[in-house]
Amino acid sequence: MSMYDEFSRYYDYLTGDVDYKERTKYLLSLFEKFDKKPSLLLDLACGTGGFSVQFSKAGIDVIGVDISEGMLDCAKKNSEKAGQDILFLCQDATELELYGTVDGTVCCLDSLNHITDYEDFCRAISRVALFLEKERLFIFDLNTEYKQKEILGDNVFVIDEPPVYCVWSNLYSTDTKTTDVELDFFEQNENGTYSRVSEEFSERCYDAKQVKKALENANLEILAVYEEMTESNPKSDTQRVVYVTRRI
Repeated sequence: MSMYDEFSRYYDYLTGDVDYKERTKYLLSLFEKFDKKPSLLLDLACGTGGFSVQFSKAGIDVIGVDISEGMLDCAKKNSEKAGQDILFLCQDATELELYGTVDGTVCCLDSLNHITDYEDFCRAISRVALFLEKERLFIFDLNTEYKQKEILGDNVFVIDEPPVYCVWSNLYSTDTKTTDVELDFFEQNENGTYSRVSEEFSERCYDAKQVKKALENANLEILAVYEEMTESNPKSDTQRVVYVTRRI
């Protein structure tokens, strides 16, 4: 797995269209619907801390965990800028180790898709369950096969978000249901030349049976599966689904 350290330098520029505030409100509404607002939340694969900050602003103690030191450096700066006191830990999701239990967990923006080995995928979910109090919720989302195949596919995207210019290339494998992603970042220097930085990683889509099996083995039950930002059933062209699960 890539450590995403180069990616972290540009992540906030490339996700400027992500409304963390509204997405956090949506997640909190699911906590309220199926349980209650958590008091201590694990934000797994927290990236640069967009969700961690919003949950903290909602009065929740947050532990943000990510594998990338670069992402966490940005997350700490973002949380300090927002005036929020958040504990950030640099850990691999498959080796999650907390000091105690939490009463809620989220994993957002298809972060679990970045785990391309199914055994590791199952292990990460089991580690979440280990530190989640019984009867409490783990809410996460996943990119669908439709998105991987039809939207990302073998396509190339160009993102021009000053101060960075990004070329995003994808290569999709039908056999493994995995998309290999290559990001090339071009940043202008003071003398007018450009520096190029590259980052590579992969995303794998998991079908409903694989997800259900992983959850059952971790003593997590599925309460609902929605199209993201809704409480509607996923459709054939849904790009991201949200799983609401509960620790048994």
